[in-house]
Amino acid sequence: MSQSQGPLYNLLKWVAIFGAVLWIGYEAYRHFAGMNPGDVLFIDGNHLFKDGQYERASEYFKEALEKDPEHSSAWRGLANSYVQLKRYDDALRSISRAIELNPEFGGNYALRGIIYDHAGRHELALADYEKSLQMDPEVADGMHWLDRLLYNVQERPPTIGDRLEYLKKQFALPESERVLRNPEKDGKQRPYEQ
Repeated sequence: MSQSQGPLYNLLKWVAIFGAVLWIGYEAYRHFAGMNPGDVLFIDGNHLFKDGQYERASEYFKEALEKDPEHSSAWRGLANSYVQLKRYDDALRSISRAIELNPEFGGNYALRGIIYDHAGRHELALADYEKSLQMDPEVADGMHWLDRLLYNVQERPPTIGDRLEYLKKQFALPESERVLRNPEKDGKQRPYEQ
């Protein structure tokens, strides 16, 4: 290396070294400090879930629960995975456990409403959607714009609030005129994520 590399080269070299040290420090912190048992497995499962690998995600959530059976987010993640796998009874058992552990979190009721909705138990879904929004009005916001950008979601997906309003309108109609499922529109709804 000659002296002609100059100060810019030295600056870039030290910035790269500093960045690498920061990254290694962050990874060490993430794995060894400040995390509860099962958190790393939960985070990895959540990444798999977001990538649409629901079966693999459910395995990570189960492993997280082996390390910490009271990890309410892992129970919620497992329930979400089961919804996508159309295993609604398993999803209900999982979200029920999350609700036992964290009854004050509105997102738990939103997810249970989604499960009931998918299972065709629309009255129960309606009640849970309402309870969720009473507990946490931000649940109605739906997918954050940054997530939509990162996952290339062009149209704003229907939210819990949208589904609640739709169900209310349908239940106001005579039973013979109600349309509680719309496969094309329902398929666009994103799962509730923490």
